[in-house]
Amino acid sequence: MDAFFASVEQRDNPVLRRRPLIVGGDPEGRGVVAACSYEARKFGIHSAMSCARAYKLCPHAVFVRPRKDRYREVSNEIMTVFYSYSDLVEPLSLDEAFLDITNGKKNIPSATWTAQAICRDIFSKTGLTASAGVSCNKFLAKVASDMNKPNGITVVTPEQALPFIRALPVRKFFGVGRVTEKKMRGMGIKTGADLEQFSLPELTATFGKAGAFFYEIVRGRDNRPVCRSRGRKSIGTETTLHKDINDLNAMGEILNTQAQQLAHSLSQKKLAARTLILKIRYRDFTTVTRSTTPSCFFIHSDDIMVRVPALLAATEAGKRQVRLLGLSLSNLCPLDSIQSSTMRQLPLPFHYPA
Repeated sequence: MDAFFASVEQRDNPVLRRRPLIVGGDPEGRGVVAACSYEARKFGIHSAMSCARAYKLCPHAVFVRPRKDRYREVSNEIMTVFYSYSDLVEPLSLDEAFLDITNGKKNIPSATWTAQAICRDIFSKTGLTASAGVSCNKFLAKVASDMNKPNGITVVTPEQALPFIRALPVRKFFGVGRVTEKKMRGMGIKTGADLEQFSLPELTATFGKAGAFFYEIVRGRDNRPVCRSRGRKSIGTETTLHKDINDLNAMGEILNTQAQQLAHSLSQKKLAARTLILKIRYRDFTTVTRSTTPSCFFIHSDDIMVRVPALLAATEAGKRQVRLLGLSLSNLCPLDSIQSSTMRQLPLPFHYPA
């Protein structure tokens, strides 16, 4: 979808249309931009930017708070359209999904025509525009979907794949964030053509498992199937502080509250987790994460908090001012699936007869 949250707000409130709109927190507070309209993007505003910074860039922008329940309602309408064309739908977020239309429901003989029909149906049913990428694998389709926004369709045929990838800036590659891009640029890698020059051992030595993924996709190879149900991958919570702090005790109290929230979510969903991730954002907006995957499962808040001090000590929190704290759990699994494996016989103090 195109600027989904902002587009929903502009659709629901005509006064906001054709105006720079920012969905996020209070510009006088500590909030960040969750989404913004295309009118706001012209001023250099983007998601994850502080609302205070966004206000400086565009003082006449309109700020509204997110309405998550409303976005979920509209998302359900969009997903209904997707499922009317294919049973193989893999949602990525509220407003984005992969569709495998190899055996589509409507017998449309062209993938491009199918994408056009889906975009028309979405607009007809919701009044919102969508963009689509059409290609032979997930990686290419995902990149293509961002090439002609808003309200556009980009097609990358198998014959076009390698020239397309070679000309692609590495920041457009799935899995390449700011840190990875900086590392790649330090190696002289700016485009897909540059990345293609590196061997598999060289890339895995530098980027680990992601290196093997980069090696494959830069050659147009991505065999990941479209999966009907991705399931929940993680749960998390984070807090943007009213003022920057460097008091570790205060951080501990905030993280303890978050640990209780996560434990409550696990309990409600009857889940356990294997991996705990701590997120820290410093005063200068530098963001770091630290994680641990112990042999035991995370089920209760105490399970979480016993691991937090070590994760916190692995950051510069306390030495540097912190503006945001967050905890999340990943590698989730059903609680009942681990109960039998976690049961163990406790040693009993038997006394053998003399």
